[in-house]
Amino acid sequence: MRQIDLPAQIDHLRKLGTDFAALHATVTALNAHPGSEMLQQVGPKILAIHELVGRALVRLSVLDGSQYTAVPGSRSSLETLSEVIASGSLAASQLARAVADNPLEAAAFAGGPPVDDTAVHQARHAEARPLLAESLTTAAHHLDLCATCCRYTAAGIARDLKNHPEHRPSLPQLTNAQYTALDKIAQGGSRSVLAGDGSSIHATPFAVLEKHRLIRIDTQHSAIAVQDVTVTAAGKLVLDTQRPGATPSASPGKVPAPSKPGGRRR
Repeated sequence: MRQIDLPAQIDHLRKLGTDFAALHATVTALNAHPGSEMLQQVGPKILAIHELVGRALVRLSVLDGSQYTAVPGSRSSLETLSEVIASGSLAASQLARAVADNPLEAAAFAGGPPVDDTAVHQARHAEARPLLAESLTTAAHHLDLCATCCRYTAAGIARDLKNHPEHRPSLPQLTNAQYTALDKIAQGGSRSVLAGDGSSIHATPFAVLEKHRLIRIDTQHSAIAVQDVTVTAAGKLVLDTQRPGATPSASPGKVPAPSKPGGRRR
C-alpha cells in the first residue's frame, strides 16, 4: 500500500474542479454560429478538456492503491473521481461532434453548386445551427458535472480524514498564536502578513505555517505586498482538528488492513 500526501491530493482536486468550472464557463459562452469561427473557438476547448481529463487520471491513479483505500467510504470518492474521466471525455466528444457538424466553406465536387451559392450556404448553416447548439449545451453540462465531482471527491477525502483520525496524516501541533494566525488567514485569505480581516499576522507564526505547508503563497507576484496567501487542505484539517475547546481526537496510528467494503456511500 503506497503512502501518499492526502492533503496535497485534496488541494490538487480542488484546483482541478476550479479549472473544470472555468472551462465550463467558456464553453457556455460560445455562440453556436456555424463556420470557421466556430472551429477556431471549439478546437482549443477540446485540447483543454483532454488536458484536464489527463490530470484527473493522474489523481485517480495516485489515490488507487494508496493508504486512502483503507479509509471507510473511500470507494465512493474513487468512483466519483472515475466519473470525472467519463464526463470529461463525453464533453470532448460532444465538442468533436460540433466540429463534424460545423459546415465549412469549400468547393464541392465538379458539377455541384458553386461555393458562393447563397441559398446553399444558408441552408447548410440553418441545418447545422441547432446541432451545434445541442452539442455545446451537452458539453457544458458534462464539464459542470466534472467540476462538481472534483469538489465532491476533495470534500469526501477531507471529511474521511476528519472523521477517522486513525487514518489521518501526521500534522504539526500548533501553538495558540500559530492557530490564531492560521484561522485569520482562513477568514478570507490574506496578502503578505495581513489577515483577511486586515489585521497583522506576526512574521514568526506565519513562517511556521508556511514551513509546514499549512498555507500557500502565490509566487506569481514578486512583491511581497501583493502576494496572496490561502489555507491548504492540511491547514484546514489542522483548523478542524485542533480547534480550541474541541474534544481531542485519537492520535494517528497504524493504518488497519482494509475490511470488506459495505454499501456505497454517496
